[in-house]
Parts: sequence; C-alpha cells; structure tokens
Amino acid sequence: MVDDNTLQVKVSLDNEFGLHARPAAILAKEAQKFSSDIRLSHDGKEVDAKSILDILTLAATHGSALCIKASGEDAPEAVRRIKELISRRFEVRG
Repeated sequence: MVDDNTLQVKVSLDNEFGLHARPAAILAKEAQKFSSDIRLSHDGKEVDAKSILDILTLAATHGSALCIKASGEDAPEAVRRIKELISRRFEVRG
C-alpha cells in the first residue's frame, strides 16, 4: 500500500518465457477493463499496464519481480485481478 488512493503489490513472474507478446496482450486487455491508472514496474522502469508496447519494454523474464501499482476508484479490484492473472501464468479463464 502506498497511500489511501494508491495500492501497490509485488509479484514474481513465474511463466516460462516472461512478459512476451501474448502475456503482455492478455495483461493489457485485463488492465483496460478498469478506470484506475494501473502501472507496472520492473528494474526501476515504470510503464502503463494498459499498453502492450509499454509492457514489452520492461523486458521482464522468468523469475522477474514486478510491482503492480494502481490508483483510482477500482484500484483494489484491479490489483487483485492482475496479480491473480500473473499468478496463474496468464491462463485465461472463462
């Protein structure tokens, strides 16, 4: 937790090939469902989680530590769902 309006959580990227095009697209699509500002950071670089291209610039590989940060009305749900998506190794469920 950063402040009253911003939530932050760290996760480990456990999928085999890291944040390549397919998981980046899945993550951005999920982030776009929320009105909150959602950011991802890795190795000191922070990007917009709603942008596939921004996510790819992180060059996050298997085992990387990612930080998910969100601020806005639906930030708690956004952080929870994105963390869950990463934990499931980007497996999309029904």
